[in-house]
Amino acid sequence: MKLEGRLWLNQGEKPFLGEGRIELLRAVDTHGSISAAAKSIRMSYKAAWDAIDAMNNLSDRPLVARVTGGKGGGGTRLTEEGFSLIRAFDLLKAKHAQLLQLLSHNGTDLDAVLKTAQRITMQTSARNQLWGTLTRIKQGAVNAEITLTLRGQTPIVATITNDSIESMGLKEGDEAYALVKSSWIILSREKPEKISVRNAIESTVKEVIEGRVNVEVKLETGGGNTLAAVITEDAQKELGFKPGEKAWALIKASHVIIGA
Repeated sequence: MKLEGRLWLNQGEKPFLGEGRIELLRAVDTHGSISAAAKSIRMSYKAAWDAIDAMNNLSDRPLVARVTGGKGGGGTRLTEEGFSLIRAFDLLKAKHAQLLQLLSHNGTDLDAVLKTAQRITMQTSARNQLWGTLTRIKQGAVNAEITLTLRGQTPIVATITNDSIESMGLKEGDEAYALVKSSWIILSREKPEKISVRNAIESTVKEVIEGRVNVEVKLETGGGNTLAAVITEDAQKELGFKPGEKAWALIKASHVIIGA
């Protein structure tokens, strides 16, 4: 895979400057008229004027100015602002090219970068998104028990259907993510000795955020992973979680959603 990209600058929410417009400005400097500049870069006269008007309107000072009179009967020229902008763009373009080269040839795993970007930009209503490696898939007649090992070697178990495994093409060693709603997490001060909940994750209370009805308790589970659980005010009054204290996050395997 080869990484490529083009440089484009916006002014606020409006497009301002890119390769095409820089080429137009250079052509205006060379030919001294909008029509000749547009023709030389195979752009329509109207498109050229629209682009110049847009740049002039978005710039602090005009980039292109009309010249009246003179031996040639007038024309168009670049202002000092226009020349400065071309120089600045050329500098940015060079830095941009260096960055692309660095990412492409300095041992960067582009596939890994893309996967990370996909995870970061993923939108879901689930409060907790955890990334890890599938270390165990135990299939039954209908459902399968999957173990996802997170950073810090924290395991989390999920129950999904065999059809889901087949449709997602899951296999041991694959990377995957677990989604857990904050309301699905049960908190305990001690690890229950006998409990039907498949996941009992030892954690440290990071933060307690009081609300009008519910309380959000943020937990650190090791390896840089965090969980957010929502409990009632009454539960918080009874349990009295404080930052720095130990807590156990209890999650049913059926409440863990697996994605890949």
